[in-house]
Amino acid sequence: MERSLTGGPSGPGGTGPGLLGGLPRQRSVPPTTGPGPAPTGPGVSGPTVQAARLPVAIRSVLRLLPTPLGTPFTSGYALVLAVTSYVASHADPAIVRSLHQGSSTDVAHLARYPVAVLFASALWIVGGFLSPYAAGFLLVLTALERRIGGVRAAGVFLLGHVVATLATEVPVGLAVWAGHLPGSSLHRFDYGISFGVAASVGSLAGLLSPWLRWPLLTLFGSVLAEDLILLDDPLTNWGHLLALALGVATWPLVRRAARARAVASGAVRT
Repeated sequence: MERSLTGGPSGPGGTGPGLLGGLPRQRSVPPTTGPGPAPTGPGVSGPTVQAARLPVAIRSVLRLLPTPLGTPFTSGYALVLAVTSYVASHADPAIVRSLHQGSSTDVAHLARYPVAVLFASALWIVGGFLSPYAAGFLLVLTALERRIGGVRAAGVFLLGHVVATLATEVPVGLAVWAGHLPGSSLHRFDYGISFGVAASVGSLAGLLSPWLRWPLLTLFGSVLAEDLILLDDPLTNWGHLLALALGVATWPLVRRAARARAVASGAVRT
């Protein structure tokens, strides 16, 4: 808070402290008889003002990262992903491959253990904890959870992960059954958090201001569309676009949840 530098009627003729009566256009001089705080008027940009602004800047940066109290879902999930990424990087490759195979949401596993593999497949990050999707997970889930709460953020993530997985694997099973694909397609490797992250990006965009919302959707959507055009993994790429669309479809729900949360915290008056 800036202080106003105004004098009081303590000098001769009520002209303020340290002023000489009858002489015009004198600059008021603040008293120097106390250690008081340094003045900070308009245009003052000394160390005191910079120090006062520093905590605000630090808090703004820290809000981009998960914290155990502020974002328990994102923090706990990130810890699990960090552990599994460490295992994937340091364990024997044969063991890691076996773990990935057992966690794969391919048609064969979904037909026998649907709930278990849907859960297990979301415990791994393709490329490890330093991959782009890991960074996206931390930033997007943190921002989403701070706005709508951990339970709803988890719901958005699971919506994208589960629905996009089923939407890409069920057609494979039907194609194999109809004889259009070989039986080996039933054991296609499929695991990771990318569907959940894509849905979270789409959902978060609805809570941002338009000048952030549309560039985010345009940039992320164009990356997904480019992957689809390259046809490296068409089913997975279609799943990413579907998950993004699912996140966009949650806008009415997440906006209502974000407003209710803001009202409950006193940030918005009803």
